[in-house]
Amino acid sequence: MYPTRKRLLAAAALWAAASVLAPGCGAGHPGRTPAAPSATGCAAALAKARAAVAQAERTDTAWKGPTTGPAAVPGKTLVYVAQTMTNPGVAKVAEGVREAAADIGWNVRVIDGEGTPAGIQAALGQAVTLKPDGIVIGGFDPRLTERETAHAQADGIPLIGWHAVGSPGPSTDPRLFTNITTRLEEVAGISADWVVARSGGSGGAVVFTDDSIPFARTKAELIRRRLAECPGVALLATENIPIPDAGQRTPQEVSSLLARFGDRWTDSVAINDLYFADAAPALRAAGRPGGGPPFNIGAGDGDPSAFQRINSRGFQAATVPEPLNQQGWQIVDEFNRAFAGRPASGYVAPVHVVTARNSGGATSWDPEGYREAYRRIWHGS
Repeated sequence: MYPTRKRLLAAAALWAAASVLAPGCGAGHPGRTPAAPSATGCAAALAKARAAVAQAERTDTAWKGPTTGPAAVPGKTLVYVAQTMTNPGVAKVAEGVREAAADIGWNVRVIDGEGTPAGIQAALGQAVTLKPDGIVIGGFDPRLTERETAHAQADGIPLIGWHAVGSPGPSTDPRLFTNITTRLEEVAGISADWVVARSGGSGGAVVFTDDSIPFARTKAELIRRRLAECPGVALLATENIPIPDAGQRTPQEVSSLLARFGDRWTDSVAINDLYFADAAPALRAAGRPGGGPPFNIGAGDGDPSAFQRINSRGFQAATVPEPLNQQGWQIVDEFNRAFAGRPASGYVAPVHVVTARNSGGATSWDPEGYREAYRRIWHGS
């Protein structure tokens, strides 16, 4: 969702759908026709998938995040250490942190790790020497910077991660006040459910992943397990393409998949939207329609380029986006709780699925209500 050609560094560095749906996903949507679940052998899985996708597609949900907490602690400075600012997800969260910090009255500095281990180590080392009140681990695994994180801890600087480890919430190893991310299993599950629902329980799927990243490898395995609950959807292939090589390798692999499977290939799930930016030239050259098939869904992160492909039906039908700007505000709120001696909020954003049908032409998933909620917590109004 794209983007960077530089390596996402480890499990938690991953940044890191619903639909131009086609046959069998229920009434009331163009292009859909009734499916015969009995023919697919997965009536229960299909019904479950349809219900889950319908809920995740909703855009009218109220804010369910924190509404109480400590008032703004004044005069703080944060440093946001980015894995690479060429990753739109990382950059969008940084934008949210800046916006929220301006509202609460804090200063923020962003240091770009430029996507290399040496660059990230240097960036985090520089951040520690600045002695800020808090440091954001923006999209990389802090276990790769153990010396620098140890120095931060020794200096009493709280660390908050965004996609820094595989699970949301506080972490003891590595030590993070909290980690901001959606739940991996929920993102994987809803992306597979979207394929089952869109296909009416009958199709052929390809999964794109990067097995060099444990976080991504786990996500891909969860996607495959959920797809397996519906035998009518055949797993045709899993394409292991390292993210730094995606620009070069994805078009070649897509051409090979088209030659091998032809019209049997109806759907794709990728652990990151960026694969579909790279798949588009090969699909276009093969004469495939931009609206599918194959119908492609990204299981993270929902950056602006993914929305643009979805809205224009440009070889991506759906994404499971992170509310990136909201997560930037949450990072600031979590730091405020840390500075006030309070525990982390525990809030985890629910999964959401975006398609051209429910995007409203937007270029990001920006749910309503969080700015007002955080302002009431910090300022009392």
